[in-house]
Amino acid sequence: MTSADLPPQPPALQLGGIHHVAIIAGDYARSRRFYTEVLGLRVVHEVFRAERQSYKLDLALPDGTQVELFSFPSPPPRPSYPEACGLRHLALRVDDMDASLAALVAHGVTAEPVRIDPFTGARFTFIADPDGLPIELVERLR
Repeated sequence: MTSADLPPQPPALQLGGIHHVAIIAGDYARSRRFYTEVLGLRVVHEVFRAERQSYKLDLALPDGTQVELFSFPSPPPRPSYPEACGLRHLALRVDDMDASLAALVAHGVTAEPVRIDPFTGARFTFIADPDGLPIELVERLR
């Protein structure tokens, strides 16, 4: 059987990138501080939705990708260990791993030991947000 014998496939979706990632916070104020002050994301818009008793905070990374931070009354904890099906972690690119680690230490955030990706050669580490969401920091290859 050759590719000419296979039925035609519909065209793939033409994606342009990631628009946003949504995160539900257990403690909104604590998570807001972490994402804005520790990670340095810029506040785009913040609103309290009274009908849902929920905050929605739109945050932006320098490239325009957004993180939506939500609060909801009594959200269940995220299953992580053992890892559950679903989104595994959020990965953020950094220009300088050593400077990023120093900034994290200044904020009292602990990072795992830095490792080298055996396939790309990039340095990376993991931290956790206030609710234990794993966040990977990947250093831009020079």
